[in-house]
Amino acid sequence: MALPQIAIVGRPNVGKSSLFNRLVGRRVSIVDPTPGTTRDRVSQLVEILPPTDLPYDRAKDAAPKLAELVDTGGYGIYMAEGGRFDDAGEDLSKLTPHIEQQIKAGVASADLILFIIDAQSGVTGLDERIARLIREGGRSDKVMVVANKVDDDSWIAAAQDASRLGFGEPLMTSASSAFGKRVFLEAIYDRLPEWVEPVAKPEMKIAIVGRRNAGKSTLINALAGEPRVIVSEIAGTTRDSIDVRFELDGHAFTAIDTAGVRKRKSWADDIEYYSHQRAKEAITRADVCVLLLDAREEISQIEQRLALALMEQHKPTVIAVNKWDLVETQRKTSDYIDYLTEQFFALDFAPLVFLSASKGEGMTELVKVCSNLFKQANHRETTGRLNAVIRGVLAERGPSSKLGTMAKIFYVSQIRTAPPTIALVVNKPKLFEGQYERYLINQLREQLAFSEVPIKLIFSERKRMTYEELRSRKKAGVEQISDDDGPSLGD
Repeated sequence: MALPQIAIVGRPNVGKSSLFNRLVGRRVSIVDPTPGTTRDRVSQLVEILPPTDLPYDRAKDAAPKLAELVDTGGYGIYMAEGGRFDDAGEDLSKLTPHIEQQIKAGVASADLILFIIDAQSGVTGLDERIARLIREGGRSDKVMVVANKVDDDSWIAAAQDASRLGFGEPLMTSASSAFGKRVFLEAIYDRLPEWVEPVAKPEMKIAIVGRRNAGKSTLINALAGEPRVIVSEIAGTTRDSIDVRFELDGHAFTAIDTAGVRKRKSWADDIEYYSHQRAKEAITRADVCVLLLDAREEISQIEQRLALALMEQHKPTVIAVNKWDLVETQRKTSDYIDYLTEQFFALDFAPLVFLSASKGEGMTELVKVCSNLFKQANHRETTGRLNAVIRGVLAERGPSSKLGTMAKIFYVSQIRTAPPTIALVVNKPKLFEGQYERYLINQLREQLAFSEVPIKLIFSERKRMTYEELRSRKKAGVEQISDDDGPSLGD
Protein backbone atom coordinates (compact mmCIF):
# COMPACT_ATOMS: atom_id res chain seq x y z
CA MET A 1 0.00 0.00 0.00
CA ALA A 2 1.43 3.38 -1.07
CA LEU A 3 1.53 6.46 1.12
CA PRO A 4 -1.65 8.58 0.67
CA GLN A 5 -1.27 11.35 -1.90
CA ILE A 6 -2.81 14.81 -1.98
CA ALA A 7 -2.77 16.42 -5.43
CA ILE A 8 -3.17 20.18 -5.87
CA VAL A 9 -4.77 21.05 -9.23
CA GLY A 10 -6.31 24.07 -10.88
CA ARG A 11 -5.82 26.67 -13.57
CA PRO A 12 -2.74 28.96 -13.58
CA ASN A 13 -2.29 31.71 -11.00
CA VAL A 14 -4.89 30.56 -8.47
CA GLY A 15 -2.16 30.10 -5.83
CA LYS A 16 -1.43 26.37 -6.06
CA SER A 17 2.29 26.69 -5.41
CA SER A 18 1.75 29.22 -2.62
CA LEU A 19 -0.68 26.85 -0.94
CA PHE A 20 1.74 23.96 -1.43
CA ASN A 21 4.52 25.95 0.25
CA ARG A 22 2.18 26.95 3.08
CA LEU A 23 1.30 23.30 3.80
CA VAL A 24 4.91 22.14 3.56
CA GLY A 25 6.10 24.98 5.78
CA ARG A 26 8.88 26.24 3.53
CA ARG A 27 9.44 27.54 0.00
CA VAL A 28 9.70 24.53 -2.25
CA SER A 29 7.72 25.39 -5.41
CA ILE A 30 8.63 28.57 -7.28
CA VAL A 31 5.88 31.18 -6.99
CA ASP A 32 5.61 33.61 -9.89
CA PRO A 33 2.68 35.21 -11.77
CA THR A 34 3.96 33.89 -15.10
CA PRO A 35 1.66 31.10 -16.35
CA GLY A 36 3.43 27.76 -16.67
CA THR A 37 5.97 28.41 -13.91
CA THR A 38 5.35 24.95 -12.41
CA ARG A 39 5.83 22.21 -14.99
CA ASP A 40 6.72 19.01 -13.16
CA ARG A 41 5.03 17.31 -10.25
CA VAL A 42 6.68 18.74 -7.15
CA SER A 43 6.11 16.59 -4.05
CA GLN A 44 6.94 16.67 -0.36
CA LEU A 45 6.05 14.49 2.62
CA VAL A 46 3.73 16.37 5.00
CA GLU A 47 2.26 15.63 8.42
CA ILE A 48 -1.35 16.73 8.98
CA LEU A 49 -2.12 17.16 12.67
CA PRO A 50 -5.48 16.06 14.18
CA PRO A 51 -8.07 18.74 15.04
CA THR A 52 -7.54 20.40 18.39
CA ASP A 53 -11.21 20.30 19.45
CA LEU A 54 -11.85 16.54 19.19
CA PRO A 55 -13.87 14.89 21.99
CA TYR A 56 -11.70 13.15 24.56
CA ASP A 57 -12.60 9.63 23.41
CA ARG A 58 -11.38 10.48 19.89
CA ALA A 59 -8.49 12.79 20.82
CA LYS A 60 -6.70 10.15 22.92
CA ASP A 61 -6.36 7.88 19.87
CA ALA A 62 -5.87 10.58 17.25
CA ALA A 63 -2.44 10.69 15.62
CA PRO A 64 -0.95 12.85 12.86
CA LYS A 65 -1.55 11.57 9.34
CA LEU A 66 1.27 11.35 6.82
CA ALA A 67 0.75 12.09 3.13
CA GLU A 68 2.67 12.96 0.00
CA LEU A 69 1.63 16.45 -1.13
CA VAL A 70 1.91 16.99 -4.90
CA ASP A 71 1.95 20.35 -6.67
CA THR A 72 1.03 20.26 -10.38
CA GLY A 73 1.22 22.71 -13.25
CA GLY A 74 -1.61 25.12 -13.99
CA TYR A 75 -4.01 23.34 -16.36
CA GLY A 76 -4.78 24.86 -19.74
CA ILE A 77 -2.29 27.74 -20.11
CA TYR A 78 1.43 27.10 -20.01
CA MET A 79 3.01 30.36 -21.06
CA ALA A 80 2.48 34.08 -20.77
CA GLU A 81 1.09 36.09 -23.66
CA GLY A 82 3.89 36.66 -26.13
CA GLY A 83 6.03 34.06 -24.33
CA ARG A 84 5.57 31.11 -26.64
CA PHE A 85 9.27 31.07 -27.55
CA ASP A 86 12.13 31.07 -25.08
CA ASP A 87 15.40 33.01 -25.35
CA ALA A 88 16.87 30.29 -27.58
CA GLY A 89 13.91 30.35 -29.98
CA GLU A 90 12.46 27.05 -28.77
CA ASP A 91 8.67 26.64 -29.04
CA LEU A 92 7.46 26.14 -25.46
CA SER A 93 4.09 24.87 -26.67
CA LYS A 94 5.86 21.55 -27.27
CA LEU A 95 5.85 21.09 -23.49
CA THR A 96 2.03 21.13 -23.30
CA PRO A 97 1.44 17.35 -23.62
CA HIS A 98 4.25 16.66 -21.11
CA ILE A 99 2.81 19.07 -18.53
CA GLU A 100 -0.73 17.72 -18.98
CA GLN A 101 0.56 14.17 -18.61
CA GLN A 102 2.20 15.09 -15.29
CA ILE A 103 -1.07 16.66 -14.09
CA LYS A 104 -3.10 13.60 -15.10
CA ALA A 105 -0.62 11.26 -13.41
CA GLY A 106 -0.85 13.29 -10.21
CA VAL A 107 -4.66 13.25 -10.25
CA ALA A 108 -4.92 9.55 -11.14
CA SER A 109 -2.84 8.42 -8.15
CA ALA A 110 -4.27 10.88 -5.59
CA ASP A 111 -6.32 9.85 -2.57
CA LEU A 112 -7.44 13.47 -2.19
CA ILE A 113 -7.62 16.17 -4.89
CA LEU A 114 -7.52 19.80 -3.81
CA PHE A 115 -9.17 21.66 -6.68
CA ILE A 116 -8.05 25.29 -6.20
CA ILE A 117 -10.01 28.27 -7.50
CA ASP A 118 -9.39 31.99 -7.10
CA ALA A 119 -12.16 33.45 -4.90
CA GLN A 120 -11.33 36.99 -5.97
CA SER A 121 -11.71 36.38 -9.71
CA GLY A 122 -14.57 33.88 -9.37
CA VAL A 123 -15.26 30.65 -11.25
CA THR A 124 -14.04 30.84 -14.85
CA GLY A 125 -14.69 28.77 -17.95
CA LEU A 126 -11.34 27.04 -17.46
CA ASP A 127 -12.33 26.09 -13.89
CA GLU A 128 -15.53 24.51 -15.27
CA ARG A 129 -13.51 22.66 -17.90
CA ILE A 130 -11.20 21.21 -15.23
CA ALA A 131 -14.24 20.15 -13.16
CA ARG A 132 -15.67 18.37 -16.20
CA LEU A 133 -12.39 16.53 -16.85
CA ILE A 134 -12.26 15.38 -13.20
CA ARG A 135 -15.82 14.02 -13.43
CA GLU A 136 -15.08 12.29 -16.73
CA GLY A 137 -12.07 10.66 -15.11
CA GLY A 138 -14.26 9.23 -12.35
CA ARG A 139 -12.44 11.10 -9.58
CA SER A 140 -15.30 13.27 -8.27
CA ASP A 141 -15.44 11.49 -4.92
CA LYS A 142 -11.82 12.45 -4.24
CA VAL A 143 -12.29 16.21 -4.77
CA MET A 144 -12.33 19.05 -2.27
CA VAL A 145 -12.84 22.49 -3.79
CA VAL A 146 -10.64 25.11 -2.14
CA ALA A 147 -11.40 28.80 -2.61
CA ASN A 148 -8.00 30.46 -2.24
CA LYS A 149 -7.25 34.17 -1.72
CA VAL A 150 -10.04 34.55 0.86
CA ASP A 151 -7.92 37.06 2.72
CA ASP A 152 -10.67 38.09 5.14
CA ASP A 153 -14.42 37.76 5.83
CA SER A 154 -15.33 40.12 2.98
CA TRP A 155 -14.46 37.44 0.38
CA ILE A 156 -16.55 34.63 1.89
CA ALA A 157 -19.66 35.41 -0.14
CA ALA A 158 -17.69 35.49 -3.39
CA ALA A 159 -16.04 32.18 -2.54
CA GLN A 160 -19.44 30.47 -2.22
CA ASP A 161 -19.75 30.70 -6.01
CA ALA A 162 -17.41 27.69 -6.25
CA SER A 163 -20.18 25.39 -5.01
CA ARG A 164 -21.71 25.45 -8.49
CA LEU A 165 -18.81 23.31 -9.73
CA GLY A 166 -20.65 20.35 -8.23
CA PHE A 167 -18.19 19.20 -5.56
CA GLY A 168 -19.95 20.55 -2.49
CA GLU A 169 -19.28 23.57 -0.33
CA PRO A 170 -15.82 25.04 -0.91
CA LEU A 171 -13.22 25.30 1.80
CA MET A 172 -12.00 28.87 2.22
CA THR A 173 -8.46 29.87 2.97
CA SER A 174 -5.64 32.17 1.97
CA ALA A 175 -2.19 30.84 1.18
CA SER A 176 -0.67 34.29 1.67
CA SER A 177 -2.31 35.29 4.99
CA ALA A 178 -3.22 31.82 6.38
CA PHE A 179 -6.86 32.92 6.84
CA GLY A 180 -8.98 29.83 7.54
CA LYS A 181 -5.93 27.57 7.73
CA ARG A 182 -7.09 25.64 10.82
CA VAL A 183 -10.48 24.65 9.35
CA PHE A 184 -8.79 23.86 6.04
CA LEU A 185 -6.26 21.49 7.66
CA GLU A 186 -8.91 19.81 9.78
CA ALA A 187 -10.98 19.08 6.66
CA ILE A 188 -7.94 17.52 4.99
CA TYR A 189 -7.27 15.41 8.10
CA ASP A 190 -10.83 14.06 8.09
CA ARG A 191 -10.64 13.09 4.41
CA LEU A 192 -7.25 11.39 4.50
CA PRO A 193 -7.17 7.60 4.96
CA GLU A 194 -5.40 6.18 7.99
CA TRP A 195 -1.78 5.18 7.47
CA VAL A 196 -0.48 2.50 9.81
CA GLU A 197 2.61 1.24 7.99
CA PRO A 198 5.96 2.80 8.93
CA VAL A 199 7.47 5.07 6.30
CA ALA A 200 11.12 4.31 5.73
CA LYS A 201 13.09 7.51 6.09
CA PRO A 202 15.38 8.12 3.10
CA GLU A 203 18.90 7.15 4.07
CA MET A 204 20.51 9.68 1.79
CA LYS A 205 19.66 12.73 -0.34
CA ILE A 206 21.37 12.86 -3.73
CA ALA A 207 21.34 16.15 -5.66
CA ILE A 208 21.83 15.88 -9.43
CA VAL A 209 23.52 19.05 -10.72
CA GLY A 210 24.94 20.13 -14.06
CA ARG A 211 24.37 22.39 -17.01
CA ARG A 212 21.31 22.34 -19.24
CA ASN A 213 20.49 19.20 -21.22
CA ALA A 214 23.09 17.03 -19.50
CA GLY A 215 20.34 14.47 -18.84
CA LYS A 216 19.49 15.21 -15.19
CA SER A 217 15.75 14.62 -15.55
CA THR A 218 16.33 11.44 -17.55
CA LEU A 219 18.60 10.21 -14.76
CA ILE A 220 15.95 11.00 -12.12
CA ASN A 221 13.32 9.03 -14.09
CA ALA A 222 15.73 6.11 -14.49
CA LEU A 223 16.32 6.03 -10.71
CA ALA A 224 12.58 6.36 -9.97
CA GLY A 225 11.59 3.74 -12.53
CA GLU A 226 8.85 5.97 -13.94
CA PRO A 227 8.45 9.24 -15.91
CA ARG A 228 8.47 11.30 -12.73
CA VAL A 229 9.76 14.55 -14.26
CA ILE A 230 9.50 16.04 -17.74
CA VAL A 231 12.28 15.16 -20.17
CA SER A 232 12.57 17.49 -23.15
CA GLU A 233 15.20 18.67 -25.60
CA ILE A 234 14.13 22.21 -24.70
CA ALA A 235 16.83 23.60 -22.43
CA GLY A 236 15.64 24.86 -19.06
CA THR A 237 12.54 22.64 -18.88
CA THR A 238 13.14 21.86 -15.19
CA ARG A 239 12.61 24.89 -12.96
CA ASP A 240 11.85 23.67 -9.46
CA SER A 241 14.18 21.45 -7.46
CA ILE A 242 12.16 18.25 -7.33
CA ASP A 243 12.55 15.59 -4.62
CA VAL A 244 11.87 12.09 -5.94
CA ARG A 245 11.83 9.15 -3.57
CA PHE A 246 13.13 5.82 -4.88
CA GLU A 247 14.21 2.47 -3.47
CA LEU A 248 17.07 0.15 -4.34
CA ASP A 249 17.86 -3.21 -2.74
CA GLY A 250 15.48 -2.48 0.14
CA HIS A 251 16.95 0.95 0.90
CA ALA A 252 15.10 4.27 0.44
CA PHE A 253 16.75 7.34 -1.06
CA THR A 254 15.78 10.80 -2.28
CA ALA A 255 17.05 12.10 -5.61
CA ILE A 256 16.81 15.85 -6.19
CA ASP A 257 16.41 17.05 -9.76
CA THR A 258 17.71 20.61 -10.19
CA ALA A 259 17.50 23.26 -12.88
CA GLY A 260 20.31 23.31 -15.41
CA VAL A 261 22.98 25.89 -14.65
CA ARG A 262 24.17 28.50 -17.10
CA LYS A 263 25.98 31.85 -16.93
CA ARG A 264 24.23 34.56 -14.95
CA LYS A 265 24.35 37.01 -17.86
CA SER A 266 22.25 34.54 -19.89
CA TRP A 267 19.37 34.33 -17.40
CA ALA A 268 16.10 35.04 -19.14
CA ASP A 269 13.88 36.17 -16.24
CA ASP A 270 13.20 36.11 -12.50
CA ILE A 271 12.04 32.49 -12.72
CA GLU A 272 15.51 31.44 -13.80
CA TYR A 273 16.96 33.32 -10.83
CA TYR A 274 14.63 31.44 -8.48
CA SER A 275 15.53 28.16 -10.21
CA HIS A 276 19.20 28.90 -9.61
CA GLN A 277 18.53 29.62 -5.94
CA ARG A 278 16.59 26.35 -5.58
CA ALA A 279 19.53 24.49 -7.14
CA LYS A 280 21.92 26.07 -4.62
CA GLU A 281 19.59 25.09 -1.76
CA ALA A 282 19.42 21.53 -3.13
CA ILE A 283 23.23 21.29 -2.98
CA THR A 284 23.22 22.59 0.59
CA ARG A 285 20.67 20.06 1.88
CA ALA A 286 22.02 17.10 -0.12
CA ASP A 287 24.20 14.46 1.51
CA VAL A 288 25.93 13.61 -1.77
CA CYS A 289 26.00 15.47 -5.09
CA VAL A 290 26.26 14.05 -8.59
CA LEU A 291 27.94 16.38 -11.09
CA LEU A 292 26.42 15.13 -14.32
CA LEU A 293 28.33 15.61 -17.58
CA ASP A 294 27.34 15.08 -21.19
CA ALA A 295 30.07 12.89 -22.69
CA ARG A 296 29.50 14.50 -26.11
CA GLU A 297 30.34 18.00 -24.84
CA GLU A 298 33.62 19.57 -23.79
CA ILE A 299 33.93 20.67 -20.17
CA SER A 300 32.94 24.34 -19.86
CA GLN A 301 33.44 27.02 -17.22
CA ILE A 302 29.96 26.21 -15.94
CA GLU A 303 30.97 22.70 -14.83
CA GLN A 304 34.30 23.96 -13.49
CA ARG A 305 32.56 26.59 -11.36
CA LEU A 306 30.07 23.99 -10.16
CA ALA A 307 32.97 21.77 -9.13
CA LEU A 308 34.54 24.64 -7.17
CA ALA A 309 31.19 25.41 -5.50
CA LEU A 310 30.82 21.77 -4.47
CA MET A 311 34.36 21.77 -3.10
CA GLU A 312 33.81 25.02 -1.18
CA GLN A 313 30.73 23.49 0.46
CA HIS A 314 32.72 20.32 1.20
CA LYS A 315 30.09 18.17 -0.54
CA PRO A 316 30.89 14.52 -1.32
CA THR A 317 30.67 14.44 -5.11
CA VAL A 318 30.44 11.82 -7.82
CA ILE A 319 31.43 12.90 -11.32
CA ALA A 320 28.96 11.03 -13.53
CA VAL A 321 29.55 10.88 -17.28
CA ASN A 322 26.21 10.49 -19.04
CA LYS A 323 25.62 9.36 -22.66
CA TRP A 324 28.92 7.46 -22.62
CA ASP A 325 27.32 4.81 -24.84
CA LEU A 326 27.19 7.39 -27.64
CA VAL A 327 30.94 8.13 -27.63
CA GLU A 328 32.74 5.12 -26.12
CA THR A 329 33.74 3.86 -29.56
CA GLN A 330 35.34 7.24 -30.34
CA ARG A 331 37.03 8.02 -27.02
CA LYS A 332 39.57 6.03 -25.05
CA THR A 333 38.40 5.78 -21.45
CA SER A 334 41.84 6.32 -19.88
CA ASP A 335 42.42 9.47 -21.99
CA TYR A 336 39.02 10.85 -21.02
CA ILE A 337 39.72 10.21 -17.33
CA ASP A 338 43.00 12.13 -17.67
CA TYR A 339 41.07 14.94 -19.36
CA LEU A 340 38.53 15.12 -16.52
CA THR A 341 41.30 15.08 -13.89
CA GLU A 342 42.91 18.04 -15.61
CA GLN A 343 39.64 19.96 -15.92
CA PHE A 344 38.45 19.26 -12.36
CA PHE A 345 41.69 19.61 -10.42
CA ALA A 346 39.74 20.68 -7.30
CA LEU A 347 37.86 17.35 -7.39
CA ASP A 348 40.70 15.10 -8.50
CA PHE A 349 39.84 12.73 -5.62
CA ALA A 350 36.15 12.38 -6.60
CA PRO A 351 35.09 8.99 -8.03
CA LEU A 352 33.96 8.66 -11.65
CA VAL A 353 30.95 6.72 -12.93
CA PHE A 354 30.11 6.17 -16.61
CA LEU A 355 26.43 5.65 -17.40
CA SER A 356 23.58 5.94 -19.87
CA ALA A 357 20.50 7.43 -18.19
CA SER A 358 18.30 6.89 -21.25
CA LYS A 359 19.07 3.15 -21.21
CA GLY A 360 19.03 2.88 -17.41
CA GLU A 361 22.61 1.61 -17.41
CA GLY A 362 24.90 2.36 -14.46
CA MET A 363 22.12 3.27 -12.00
CA THR A 364 23.01 0.64 -9.40
CA GLU A 365 26.71 1.48 -9.55
CA LEU A 366 25.96 5.20 -9.20
CA VAL A 367 23.85 4.71 -6.06
CA LYS A 368 26.43 2.36 -4.54
CA VAL A 369 29.21 4.92 -5.10
CA CYS A 370 27.02 7.63 -3.55
CA SER A 371 26.36 5.39 -0.55
CA ASN A 372 30.08 4.78 -0.13
CA LEU A 373 30.77 8.52 -0.14
CA PHE A 374 27.99 9.04 2.40
CA LYS A 375 29.66 6.52 4.72
CA GLN A 376 33.07 8.17 4.29
CA ALA A 377 31.65 11.62 5.03
CA ASN A 378 29.97 10.32 8.21
CA HIS A 379 32.94 8.30 9.45
CA ARG A 380 34.43 9.41 12.77
CA GLU A 381 38.13 8.74 13.31
CA THR A 382 39.57 8.16 16.78
CA THR A 383 41.74 10.86 18.31
CA GLY A 384 44.54 8.33 18.80
CA ARG A 385 44.56 7.37 15.14
CA LEU A 386 44.51 11.04 14.08
CA ASN A 387 47.42 11.85 16.37
CA ALA A 388 49.45 8.94 15.03
CA VAL A 389 48.86 9.89 11.39
CA ILE A 390 49.61 13.58 11.86
CA ARG A 391 52.70 12.79 13.95
CA GLY A 392 53.99 10.75 11.04
CA VAL A 393 53.18 13.44 8.48
CA LEU A 394 55.01 16.12 10.51
CA ALA A 395 58.00 13.86 11.02
CA GLU A 396 58.29 13.31 7.28
CA ARG A 397 57.60 16.89 6.21
CA GLY A 398 56.66 19.73 8.53
CA PRO A 399 56.12 23.39 7.61
CA SER A 400 58.52 26.08 8.76
CA SER A 401 58.79 29.84 8.29
CA LYS A 402 61.55 31.71 6.48
CA LEU A 403 62.89 32.68 9.91
CA GLY A 404 63.14 29.02 10.87
CA THR A 405 60.12 28.79 13.18
CA MET A 406 59.10 25.14 13.36
CA ALA A 407 55.46 24.12 13.31
CA LYS A 408 54.03 22.42 16.37
CA ILE A 409 50.64 20.76 16.80
CA PHE A 410 49.54 20.47 20.42
CA TYR A 411 46.16 18.86 19.96
CA VAL A 412 44.11 17.29 17.18
CA SER A 413 40.58 15.88 17.13
CA GLN A 414 37.73 15.27 14.73
CA ILE A 415 34.95 17.58 15.92
CA ARG A 416 32.20 16.72 13.44
CA THR A 417 31.22 14.62 10.44
CA ALA A 418 29.64 15.44 7.06
CA PRO A 419 32.01 16.98 6.23
CA PRO A 420 34.78 15.36 8.28
CA THR A 421 36.08 18.34 10.25
CA ILE A 422 39.38 18.14 12.11
CA ALA A 423 40.43 20.77 14.65
CA LEU A 424 44.14 21.34 15.25
CA VAL A 425 45.62 23.49 18.03
CA VAL A 426 49.01 24.72 16.79
CA ASN A 427 51.71 27.22 17.70
CA LYS A 428 51.50 29.31 14.50
CA PRO A 429 48.37 28.81 12.30
CA LYS A 430 49.89 30.83 9.45
CA LEU A 431 52.54 28.16 8.99
CA PHE A 432 49.81 25.74 7.92
CA GLU A 433 47.98 27.97 5.45
CA GLY A 434 47.95 27.43 1.68
CA GLN A 435 50.17 24.79 0.18
CA TYR A 436 50.94 22.89 3.38
CA GLU A 437 47.24 22.67 4.30
CA ARG A 438 46.54 21.06 0.92
CA TYR A 439 49.47 18.69 1.45
CA LEU A 440 48.19 17.73 4.90
CA ILE A 441 44.65 17.11 3.58
CA ASN A 442 46.02 14.88 0.82
CA GLN A 443 48.01 12.89 3.38
CA LEU A 444 44.95 12.49 5.61
CA ARG A 445 42.91 11.38 2.62
CA GLU A 446 45.51 8.73 1.76
CA GLN A 447 45.88 7.35 5.27
CA LEU A 448 42.38 7.67 6.73
CA ALA A 449 38.88 6.55 5.70
CA PHE A 450 38.20 9.82 3.84
CA SER A 451 39.83 8.94 0.53
CA GLU A 452 37.11 10.33 -1.78
CA VAL A 453 35.44 13.12 0.23
CA PRO A 454 36.42 16.70 1.11
CA ILE A 455 38.09 17.21 4.50
CA LYS A 456 37.82 20.44 6.47
CA LEU A 457 40.70 21.55 8.70
CA ILE A 458 40.36 24.22 11.40
CA PHE A 459 43.60 25.64 12.79
CA SER A 460 43.68 27.63 16.00
CA GLU A 461 46.52 28.96 18.12
CA ARG A 462 46.98 27.63 21.64
CA LYS A 463 46.22 30.34 24.15
CA ARG A 464 47.68 30.69 27.60
CA MET A 465 45.11 30.22 30.34
CA THR A 466 44.36 33.09 32.66
CA TYR A 467 44.72 32.82 36.44
CA GLU A 468 40.91 32.63 36.80
CA GLU A 469 40.71 29.78 34.24
CA LEU A 470 43.41 27.86 36.12
CA ARG A 471 41.53 28.34 39.42
CA SER A 472 38.22 27.18 37.89
CA ARG A 473 39.88 24.08 36.45
CA LYS A 474 41.42 23.30 39.85
CA LYS A 475 38.06 23.67 41.60
CA ALA A 476 36.46 21.37 39.03
CA GLY A 477 39.12 18.76 39.72
CA VAL A 478 40.58 18.97 36.21
CA GLU A 479 44.25 18.14 35.88
CA GLN A 480 46.30 21.29 35.34
CA ILE A 481 47.82 21.65 31.90
CA SER A 482 51.30 23.08 31.67
CA ASP A 483 51.35 26.53 30.16
CA ASP A 484 54.79 26.21 28.64
CA ASP A 485 55.47 25.09 25.09
CA GLY A 486 55.71 21.49 26.31
CA PRO A 487 55.96 18.47 24.02
CA SER A 488 54.08 18.57 20.76
CA LEU A 489 53.09 16.08 18.11
CA GLY A 490 55.99 17.39 16.05
CA ASP A 491 58.66 16.86 18.69
